[in-house]
Amino acid sequence: MSLFITFEGGEGCGKSTQSKALYRYLKKLGLECVLTHEPGGTRSGDKITRLLKWSEEENISPLAELLLFNASRSILIDNVIKPALQNGNIVICDRYTDSTLAYQGYGRGLELATVKCINSLASGGLVPDLTIWLDMDDKAALLRKGKLPPDRFESENNGFHQRVRDGFGVIAAAEPNRFLKLDASLSQPELTRCIKQRVNALLKLPQ
Repeated sequence: MSLFITFEGGEGCGKSTQSKALYRYLKKLGLECVLTHEPGGTRSGDKITRLLKWSEEENISPLAELLLFNASRSILIDNVIKPALQNGNIVICDRYTDSTLAYQGYGRGLELATVKCINSLASGGLVPDLTIWLDMDDKAALLRKGKLPPDRFESENNGFHQRVRDGFGVIAAAEPNRFLKLDASLSQPELTRCIKQRVNALLKLPQ
């Protein structure tokens, strides 16, 4: 049974930790599963990621961000996500189109209709079956990042991160059946338990 699951949230909310935990769980059940991430997930996409997150040589406008994220996305879908789904695999992706709408739309202030249009073109209209939103206060979440050098997005001010968080809230409220909102300040085991419960229901597995 193919299934497309995405993880969303602000910086430091624990998406990577929980997406990896879900991947390990599904593999242990003997299910065919692919774990990937945005931006990146392919050689070409990883080059775009370095430009988006770490470029200090040139100013990258919000529109350029939108186009670069979607260029990376289109490559990832064509080479990883779509083939895996067509083969009946479960695909878990750390970030997807909702992040672009939240960050470049609500965070950067680009016209929402424009962001949605470009997202739709790049994704071919591919919508996740389940999106897990790990919601957390942005200040607390960024503290989790520790002393690692911040990238371009982590370095943004609190106002930007709050707009992104608010944006995720609007997006999730518009599609309540697709979204599972979880308090990311919960313990990692408790978050993992909640996620497993929802995924088990989708896969019609015993709880």
